[in-house]
Amino acid sequence: MCTMSLYIAIISIFNYTICIFHCSMIPKNYKHVLALVFAIKEINENSAILPNATLGFHIYDNYCNPKMTYIGTLGLLSTSDRFFPNYRCGHKPLVAVIGGFSSGTSLDMATILDLYKIPQLAYGILDSSLNEKIVFDSLYRMAPREEVQCTGIVQLLLHFRWTWVGLLVINNDSGERFLQALEPIFLAKGICFAFIKKTTAWTSADMLEMFSHEMKMFPALMESKVNVFVVHGVSPSMLSVNWNIHMATLESHVAKVWIVTPQWDFRASTYNRDPNMQHFQGAISLSIHSNEPPKFRKFLESINPFWAKEDGFIKDIWEQIFNCSLKKSTGQESEEIEEVCTGDGRLENLPGTYFEMSMTGHSYNVYNAAHAVAHALQNLYESRSKHKSWGESRNKNLWKLQPWQIHPILKHITFNNSAGELVHFDENGELITDLDVINWVTFPNQSFARVKLGRLDPRAPQGKELMIQDENFVWHRKFNQVRTTRKKKEGEPFCCYDCAACPEGQISDQKDMDICVKCPQDQYANLDQDQCIPKVITYLSYEEPLGIMLTLLALALALMTTVVLGTFLKHQNTPIVKANNRNITYILLISLLLCFISSLLFIGKPSKLTCLLRQTMLSIIFSIALSSILAKTITVVLAFKAIKPGSRMRKWVGERMANCIVLSCSFFQAGLCAVWLCTSPPYPDNDTYSLNGQIVIECNEQSIFMFSCLLSYLGILAIITFAVAFVARSLPDAFNESKCITFSLLIFCCIWLSFIPAYLSTKGKYVVAVEIFSILSSSIGILGGIFFPKCYIIVLKPGLNHKDAIMKKKIEPIKHQRNPSFSNLERTNLNAVKLWKRKTNQKSSKLVMVSILIWKVIHD
Repeated sequence: MCTMSLYIAIISIFNYTICIFHCSMIPKNYKHVLALVFAIKEINENSAILPNATLGFHIYDNYCNPKMTYIGTLGLLSTSDRFFPNYRCGHKPLVAVIGGFSSGTSLDMATILDLYKIPQLAYGILDSSLNEKIVFDSLYRMAPREEVQCTGIVQLLLHFRWTWVGLLVINNDSGERFLQALEPIFLAKGICFAFIKKTTAWTSADMLEMFSHEMKMFPALMESKVNVFVVHGVSPSMLSVNWNIHMATLESHVAKVWIVTPQWDFRASTYNRDPNMQHFQGAISLSIHSNEPPKFRKFLESINPFWAKEDGFIKDIWEQIFNCSLKKSTGQESEEIEEVCTGDGRLENLPGTYFEMSMTGHSYNVYNAAHAVAHALQNLYESRSKHKSWGESRNKNLWKLQPWQIHPILKHITFNNSAGELVHFDENGELITDLDVINWVTFPNQSFARVKLGRLDPRAPQGKELMIQDENFVWHRKFNQVRTTRKKKEGEPFCCYDCAACPEGQISDQKDMDICVKCPQDQYANLDQDQCIPKVITYLSYEEPLGIMLTLLALALALMTTVVLGTFLKHQNTPIVKANNRNITYILLISLLLCFISSLLFIGKPSKLTCLLRQTMLSIIFSIALSSILAKTITVVLAFKAIKPGSRMRKWVGERMANCIVLSCSFFQAGLCAVWLCTSPPYPDNDTYSLNGQIVIECNEQSIFMFSCLLSYLGILAIITFAVAFVARSLPDAFNESKCITFSLLIFCCIWLSFIPAYLSTKGKYVVAVEIFSILSSSIGILGGIFFPKCYIIVLKPGLNHKDAIMKKKIEPIKHQRNPSFSNLERTNLNAVKLWKRKTNQKSSKLVMVSILIWKVIHD
């Protein structure tokens, strides 16, 4: 069985960039060639498709020149060595032509190919000039029409509520047709053009004038208040746009949202090998749909400069992208590039501006076009092999196959490609396909990624054409992507407005609403401010680490106070315990114990009872503690004043006076608490405003005035007690503990003074934690300052806790320093007093009389 060869031709594969001195190829378009090679390789290796025929291909490039397009197209109709159209001798049958890349090239090819009814599969976007099927009956579109991308751009703008945009189009027939197609749709949908600017196509003519004009235009555009730009243009012109935008952003540092057409791409050239792409971060493009066939990436990884002798492009491409020179057959190397290519370079290591390993939309169209032709031939072969005349001489018939015979099959072809997608044309010869919504993500190393986040289906029901995952979009880092409301701009068109972020606590469940919606009190706005989330209920609980730590600390201090109280009770008949009014001492210790225990009322979920007891109980207990200290110090001071003969102070010196001080000070505070509880008692309340996302359950004091009265009274009482103790600190040391009291009250006042700024600077449950810490620390200050020295003597120095040691301590300072200190600790020995009077002056005798008086007052 003989094997026959059939050929597919492809034209306009590279789209050379036009420069002043010479042309250079766009390396990324070389993948169109590789996509065709991969498709032909797949077809020839598949025994189920054309088992007795081999597909081949010819590649022609038009160098972006219409004249070369006509020459290449006519060359398909003649022999390879002579240019005689309509004369083909010894050539394999030509069954179809794939091309071109641009709309203009496709039009130039169609004017010739349609005369010969040769199937032409255009793999690029075609503009409105090729919409009339009557004119080009042999043309098949592998990509959607230009009207589809216009509709897609409008759908994108409406989806994101962008109604005031700038438009950049190339200044040629293609740009003019795009503008004519877009303007009426914008007008119908309420979208305004802030401006329409036309960029000059890259040609060698007037190049310097073009650069001068655009270098003035782009900085002004970037400084405009328009945030959204729609850009249309073919790849060569986009190189100029990219360069000018980059230069403009170097000075202005502004960010824009770019919506670009499928023809746009990040591409390197000879004169800009590393294009800067950071200003295009977050750009959106409507790209030709693509999918990745199996083994395609592995096929690309196998490419090297010597992979196929028939490839006339690979050496030029390799030299350009790797900036080296391959040895020619003459043994000479390129004069312009001194470095010799080693052959170790790999396409997969190239940046995306030179070559992408993924299947792009245009390459995917070339791949599908080759498979469509192959499946059409297979269907034609299968349908005719059933007839005897065809079956007996099918090889001969394949050799005499005419291209026009494929049309009936190709128009109705339907197959699944190796990527698993259905490929078929509609009645107008247009491939039924979608447009992909691509989000361009750039990286600091000048690489980029195409992130597919949606698709546009032109055949979907109205309103459902666009399916998009806008929550996954990556935007430029200078844009704040929170929900906004529309803020009208004065003096601008109706569709022009600024985006104002919703205030805190408000959301916009739809983009660009006129007003924001306030969340309920028990909910808060999320970071995107597009929905309300239930708030978390919080309070200082016993289960959390902070609550556990404060509870253990309070219990430990309460236990410590109990130990001190037990020690004093056990040694109640010793001089150091008896000397300072034991009953007042016991009251002070019990009040400190209750202070530590009452701090536990602040932990746990606030209830009506705990809110009533928290501040009132604490204030009464603190007033008892402070009044007890005040009674102890006043007793010493009055005893000193009562030593004068006939002094009326003596009737005030006694246990009755101390008890009166404690009761009167405490009852006054209790009266204030009673008035507060009767008029405006505290109650549990939910604080929904202090912390975002949390509901703090707290006790609301309700009457700030009464609460301030309680605190003010405690403050006045603490200041008076501190002042009296400070005055009494210089009295004889053996009878006086005022120095310890002064130190303790100094700690107490410092703690509560520092509590005020700490209380005002904290929120939520930490306010309660600060108050508990202040209660515990101030109470331990009193306990440690007054009682720890006495406990030290009682427990560790019991030899000092008897009458002789204390008397010795009293006599020696008077004898040697003539300035003894006060103490009200023990009964005075009368013999010692007589001896003391003989050896000291009148002042010493006066101090002894004070000691005697204090001792008698305490023990009466």
